Amino acid sequence: MDYVALAAGYERMIPFAHHIGIAIREIAPGTAVAVLPDADELKNHVGSQHAGALFTVAEAASGGAFLGAFAEHLATLTPLAERAEIAYLKIARGPIIASAALRTPVDEVLAALDTDGKARFEVGVELHDEAGVEVGRVTVHWYVRRTAPAETSA
Repeated sequence: MDYVALAAGYERMIPFAHHIGIAIREIAPGTAVAVLPDADELKNHVGSQHAGALFTVAEAASGGAFLGAFAEHLATLTPLAERAEIAYLKIARGPIIASAALRTPVDEVLAALDTDGKARFEVGVELHDEAGVEVGRVTVHWYVRRTAPAETSA
């Protein structure tokens, strides 16, 4: 799997994230890294990164982790973010790096998809500033369903 091409294509798949300048730095099996730029239009009333922008970079990174985990199955799956919890830990200034990782083993999700045609799983996301200070934590709860039958080998 060409994860570099997957990351480049993913940036174009989410128009809003692309619009606010989020860059997908890396996608790997079950993980992803996204970056929120330091831009005046993304700031809040105290001059730090806006809460909505922080959520958006976290959600984008979590979707990238999904892509990395299920890259071989993308043609048969439809994922939807069902809900999220976010903890704002410190004032977020400057570019913010969102590092996401699946919390549910891929094999468990695939087994549920094979049995039920749908599955739920979590992706954890840590938000850090450029100095490495953790400024937030996010859990995105994903729902995924099969959109076409899985191919079976004979």
